[in-house]
Amino acid sequence: MAFQRDNHYVSCLYLKRFAASPGRVWTYRTLVAHSRVPVWKLAAIKGVAYRAHLYTRLAAGVPTDEIERWLNADFETPAEEALMKATADMRLSPTDWHNLVRFLAAQDVRTPARLAENLQRWKETLPGMLDETLQDSVRRFDLAKKSGQVIKPTTVAHSDYIPLRITTQTQPGQEFGKVKGEMVAGRGLWFFSMRHLLTKTAKVLHNHRWSILAPPDELTWFTTDDPVVRLNYYGDGRYDFKGGWGNPGTEIFLPLDPRHLLYTKVGERPPRRGWVVPRAEAEMIRRFIAEHAHRFIFAASPDAEVPRLRPRIVDLALLRDEDEQWRRWHGDQTNAERELIDSRKQSD
Repeated sequence: MAFQRDNHYVSCLYLKRFAASPGRVWTYRTLVAHSRVPVWKLAAIKGVAYRAHLYTRLAAGVPTDEIERWLNADFETPAEEALMKATADMRLSPTDWHNLVRFLAAQDVRTPARLAENLQRWKETLPGMLDETLQDSVRRFDLAKKSGQVIKPTTVAHSDYIPLRITTQTQPGQEFGKVKGEMVAGRGLWFFSMRHLLTKTAKVLHNHRWSILAPPDELTWFTTDDPVVRLNYYGDGRYDFKGGWGNPGTEIFLPLDPRHLLYTKVGERPPRRGWVVPRAEAEMIRRFIAEHAHRFIFAASPDAEVPRLRPRIVDLALLRDEDEQWRRWHGDQTNAERELIDSRKQSD
């Protein structure tokens, strides 16, 4: 199979459920270069919601698309039949529900929006976490040395994804020295996070009770380039999208097509499958979906309400800056990882 250079972060088999015609979907951009850009534009499904080398990683210094293949083999392909049955109102087996929930989990963690969220959090927290981990390790080694205990090395699954370098420096004649840790907080850490979340943490999602909800006849669901919504609703119009997979009260939902919404509320029994959401609540859900979008909204037909729910940003400079960052993404990440690897080899 050919190397997958262009990585779709919203699955094509999912987007075809919103197709206006075979292979095409209506798109609404939340960021545009000028006000003359059409509000809605018909586009090829294969030509949207992807980035070049989004999931490419280095393995032994060689680019590999194993993340793309893993997501396809373990999450997308198993969910294809379940998606078809769910949107055709057919009976779903326990395996079908299992595959739908796994698909939701993968779609939640694989988007550029989630990457940007992670990068911001890592920027704020990683230096302190790395320093604390190093200090704790030094204390453990010191205690082991004094007590004569042997520390057995442990490995964490997929930790080789993380570009990390540990160096020590001791001045001649000195018993003690310095320990320094360096890490590239980028795609490698993101891939490790995805692997951990989808093989470990996502198991909690199968403990929730799931349903599939319908909008009233006069409304439809649309979807976005960040389609899984994790909503904390506090009442009186107060809410955020910082809900957790196992956080009591968090509502998690994913539009499956214009008439079907996969839904759970953590810790509660959801409405029965096929329940028609009252209009006021359906309008709120549509608003949440639109507000949660990153750069695109996708629909089976142009939705006149979307521009009100999510007004476009007109900013040519911002658009060019984002495009340039993505153009440099693969090269910048590769160079940073190789520089760290080369430095580590030299220190060894």
